[in-house]
Amino acid sequence: MSKADQISPVLPSEPADQSAQIGERLRLRRKLRGLSLKQVADGAGLSVGMLSQVERGLAVPSVKSMRAICAALDMPVIWLFQGAADRSDMDSDIVVRQGARRELSYNDGALRKELLTPDTQPQIQMLRFIMEPGADSGEPYSNAEGGKCGLVLRGTLGLELDGRKFTIRQGDSFAFPSHAMVRFWTIGDQTCEVIWVVAPATV
Repeated sequence: MSKADQISPVLPSEPADQSAQIGERLRLRRKLRGLSLKQVADGAGLSVGMLSQVERGLAVPSVKSMRAICAALDMPVIWLFQGAADRSDMDSDIVVRQGARRELSYNDGALRKELLTPDTQPQIQMLRFIMEPGADSGEPYSNAEGGKCGLVLRGTLGLELDGRKFTIRQGDSFAFPSHAMVRFWTIGDQTCEVIWVVAPATV
């Protein structure tokens, strides 16, 4: 079962406005991931025409189809509805309000990532990592292009780049090319908080 299938969204009561918002968020997410309509449609088991209608707000997908689309886009379904209640906030293409941050959770919640930038800016992405003692990013990974940098706000971060290990303390910052094999973890018994920036966006 995919992560998206584990979420049961509550559909708001304004279908016209909501279908437009869902479509726009799905389109932005697809663009950020660098995927074509056909790639996402194939992954979700839908026709390209149907997915195109959903993105344009002309059709509202069923819960099952919505989960399948989100799984193909590697995003939790709940991201489609976060911040939807505040209809007065018309600047969400630029500003991410504190209460509207999207979050990913790993290691049973020991590592949490909050997205601080909207999907409208795929050239760059800023995240806030909250890492409990013992949290670890897992096996080393890399990205094909761009760069990454960060600032440790509290605690101590262990950072490994192509097998070379670093200790990054509160107030220290770092930067490295995205093609480097990276792994990171919390050092000590204090929660570690890091502002992490990647270009282009990857999450």
